[in-house]
Amino acid sequence: MKITITGASGFVGTNLVNYLSISNRVKPISIRYVPKQQFEINADAIIHLAGKAHDLKKVSKPRDYYEANFELTKQLFDSFLVSEASVFIFMSTVKAVADEVKGILSEDEIPNPKTHYGIAKHQAEEYILSKELPKGKRVYVLRPCMIHGPGNKGNLNLLYQLVYKGLPWPLGDFQNERSFLSIENLCFVIQEILINVTISSGVYQVSDDKSVSTNALIQLLGISLGKKNRVFNIPSSCIKGIARLGDYLHLPLNSERLQKLTENYVVSNQKIVTAIGKPLPVKAKEGLLKTFNSFKKI
Repeated sequence: MKITITGASGFVGTNLVNYLSISNRVKPISIRYVPKQQFEINADAIIHLAGKAHDLKKVSKPRDYYEANFELTKQLFDSFLVSEASVFIFMSTVKAVADEVKGILSEDEIPNPKTHYGIAKHQAEEYILSKELPKGKRVYVLRPCMIHGPGNKGNLNLLYQLVYKGLPWPLGDFQNERSFLSIENLCFVIQEILINVTISSGVYQVSDDKSVSTNALIQLLGISLGKKNRVFNIPSSCIKGIARLGDYLHLPLNSERLQKLTENYVVSNQKIVTAIGKPLPVKAKEGLLKTFNSFKKI
């Protein structure tokens, strides 16, 4: 199969190119938004990863998100509709649905994104889903949760550095559950979608088989490093007060960071697993340990 991948230079793209190149002809392309542009597509499938990620430093302009995540997606999808390509996969995000989750997030949840990043991704989803598909074409909107894997230097690496340095984990009083997604599981899902024509077009959330608490992550990091964990159960009310103080004094711990470390965000993957008809190849804790072990080489 001839596959075109946008955004192939990023963490997901690099892994996906390596994964799919074993049995396919993969062509990475670099694209950015330019008004009124069209794309010439010479492939059987398009995997659209390119876009602007959530800016934790908050220096990006709102327009940047809508051009990169909505307008560019519209242009590429319109080009797909008139091309000979048969499969279009759009990499969205669970943040296109909700920034906070009570219970378990499913595809039936009514989207209510709060950030420009999430809103722009949701607008792209709506545009894709509003179009009538020509016969023989399949379209998939994938909503992954937090993706991790060897080479990823994101939030999990920050936790790793804390345990590596022997610092205690002060948030033991918080009880939460979060869903994660191993890069291997994401690549597996995309490959199955490409080769299995019986998987219906639509929206699919993608996550590992089980959620994991932040306290459990600290324990796994200790196992990976061979270190004894030191977890402090400081009352959550005290920690929240320190975080509010951090908002004003620009301390490492502020309210936003505390929320990300302790929030509940559990995502259901039942729809995609049922559609594929196979279990995901990497268990949640197995994948996390593989990611943590990779940090030793960084």
